Amino acid sequence: MAPAGIAPDALDRPHFIGIGGAGMSGVAKVLLQRGARVAGSDSKDSPIVAALRELGATVHLGHAAANVAPDATSVVVSSAIRADNLELVTARERGIPVVHRSDALAALMDGHRPIAVAGTHGKTTTTSMLAVSLGTLGRDPSYVIGGDLDVPGSSAEHGGGEIFVAEADESDRSFHKYAPEVAIILNVELDHHANYASMDEIYDSFGTFVERVRPGGTLVISADHPGARELTGMVAGREGLRVLTYGEAADADVRVLDIVPNGLTSEVTVQFAKGPGGGGDDGDGDGEITFTVSVPGRHYALNAVAALTAGAALDVPARELAPAIASYTGVKRRLQLKGTAAGVQVIDSYAHHPTEIAADLEAIRGGAGDGRVLVVFQPHLFSRTQELGAEMGEALALADASVVLDIYPAREDPVPGITSALVIDAAVRHGAEVAAEHDRSAVPGLIAGMAEPGDLVLTMGAGDVTDLGPEILARLQTRRARSALRSPASRES
Repeated sequence: MAPAGIAPDALDRPHFIGIGGAGMSGVAKVLLQRGARVAGSDSKDSPIVAALRELGATVHLGHAAANVAPDATSVVVSSAIRADNLELVTARERGIPVVHRSDALAALMDGHRPIAVAGTHGKTTTTSMLAVSLGTLGRDPSYVIGGDLDVPGSSAEHGGGEIFVAEADESDRSFHKYAPEVAIILNVELDHHANYASMDEIYDSFGTFVERVRPGGTLVISADHPGARELTGMVAGREGLRVLTYGEAADADVRVLDIVPNGLTSEVTVQFAKGPGGGGDDGDGDGEITFTVSVPGRHYALNAVAALTAGAALDVPARELAPAIASYTGVKRRLQLKGTAAGVQVIDSYAHHPTEIAADLEAIRGGAGDGRVLVVFQPHLFSRTQELGAEMGEALALADASVVLDIYPAREDPVPGITSALVIDAAVRHGAEVAAEHDRSAVPGLIAGMAEPGDLVLTMGAGDVTDLGPEILARLQTRRARSALRSPASRES
């Protein structure tokens, strides 16, 4: 059954505008696996587009009215698609139903037991942990994630099991479309300033998301994060809603007793509270479990505990799910090792909010040993930089040295007076060693000249800074080759 407002056959022959995007491609892939005849367009070719073509999608490069097939049953859009897009204009002129990505995803969840993962940070990681660990247990979940697990196109899967795990995006309030059996809220902070003007609006939006939880369903929410605790107080007592808290706070229903870093992994010990109001004893005495999280950082350990709690809420035994979580080894762009050259590791981070930047730098510091942490940071969105640029700069002070690029605009137009200088000036005020670089092509050579064996380099941000990782590695490799040629041993030979 399709959600209200969507005709039953609307997703039989959909056309996706921007089909190669992280969110859109996942919905398209699941529809292809369910037998839909999917078409779409994107501004450029990519490995994700190639993966969709292999599944049978017709993908046009560039946007044109002729791309929309005469028999298209809908045109699927995201909030990033502008109103004057030629294909969107064509759909409206022809009377073809326009379906938002969130409505399409809600339709895919229908008939399943959905887990919707929300929060300002950590959604992709937590959704991925659930998808991978449930798959490891043979539960065969369906899932749609905002990032690839390993190969391009692995961000989604149509599974044969009853559980559907989905990342729930608050940025445009699209998570109001979902009706999960279990909702996870990892944290609640002010972000997406083009759509939210205050924390009151944020609380109101997350409150609406909680209202969408199915009767008899469960809210899994952080007991540590101030915004999440505030929201818990607002929704507590709602009839038909079970609330399970997790975290290091003494009153958490699933309490984190210890997080022990071990290189790029962590050992986590949790205590399940007794009784049905506290998530339930895990069925084996005192409810205490120790398990491994195979990615570094305290915040990732807490994401794993949220996943464990959500699984328990769907009656997946915690003592089975906990060791399965160790099979999750990361998702692209979330502290992803891109490679090592000349003794320097290059790691890619999607962090673009100050909290995320600080958390990833603290996590990576533990694996750096005596080496330095060097960052290439690209601010994301003019609106976010305008509101949070100073906090971004403060977070960058945790690195040994940083290079800051110009703002990546994504869907936004420039804002007069808003530049990367807001970030750089704040970083300098906090004692950071930081430099501006307006020429993106100069960065690989600059970093190769700075980095020494044992250092870690992070490319950080939500834009195309991710593409610099391989270029930095290539320049480091070239430097090592030249150094070898100049060495005394090579001259003697």
